[in-house]
Amino acid sequence: MDRVRARVKDKRVLALVKAFLKAGILTESGDREETWTGAPQGGILSPLIFNVAMPVLDEHLHRPWKPGGTMAAHHQRVRRRVKGLPNWRIVRYADDFVVLTDGTEADAGVLREQISDVLAPLGLRLSPAKTRIVHMSEGFEFLGFRIQWKPKRGTDKWYVYTFIADRAIRSLKAKIRALTRRTSQQDLGYVLARLNMVMHGWARFFRHAVAKKTFSMLDYFTWRRVTRMLMQRHHWRWKEFRRRHTTPQGHWLPIAGGRTELQRISAIPVTRYRYRGSKIPSPWPLPEHT
Repeated sequence: MDRVRARVKDKRVLALVKAFLKAGILTESGDREETWTGAPQGGILSPLIFNVAMPVLDEHLHRPWKPGGTMAAHHQRVRRRVKGLPNWRIVRYADDFVVLTDGTEADAGVLREQISDVLAPLGLRLSPAKTRIVHMSEGFEFLGFRIQWKPKRGTDKWYVYTFIADRAIRSLKAKIRALTRRTSQQDLGYVLARLNMVMHGWARFFRHAVAKKTFSMLDYFTWRRVTRMLMQRHHWRWKEFRRRHTTPQGHWLPIAGGRTELQRISAIPVTRYRYRGSKIPSPWPLPEHT
């Protein structure tokens, strides 16, 4: 009886997804466009469809980790490494996923082929442009982070570092530019409130990365954008702006609009994930340039 109910539920979910796909797209001008193939870029359909289909891949890659599996216990994974067999683990968030392995490049290629074979019956395929096999020393991007294995400065020890990806920084800068155009006549309090909301939400997401210098750079970038906007709006020269925004002792005052001040994201504590360092095995030879 439970299986029958599960099938009925699955059919209803698939019917709802199908209806979403055929519903069309509402453009910025208010017109409706038909969708003949695929899902809109940046919409909710792509991760939704993937979450409906992905349990098949999750089950395939997680099966060896379940009780009785070939990688369920630590000693089993150690024995596999001794025999030259790879261990792997999938990390997934919606339709973004990465498979990590302690094997060779050839082992990673075999895993990619297995994943393609599992997805093929579901009508899904890996994107050639977005699917890459890389060594940890080259690094890879995942959910806006760039994860890379690098030597610690001043030592010969290697660690896995989590940086903020360049694309995520460019995206935030674009939002800041849109809010601080020179010709903008929006209320300063509103602009500062929006900047605080956008920047602090972004910074709290990335505060576990190597982010301190990036946060300081973005604070200065934002301050300069707001400064140029105000100078253009009030026809101030630099001396006039500085006189209005410094104390008699020459200390800078925070830029404020009413009761709203421009808040620095560099004040947000950066809490790094713990290092695992040399505990992460790497039988895959390093690239020649490293």
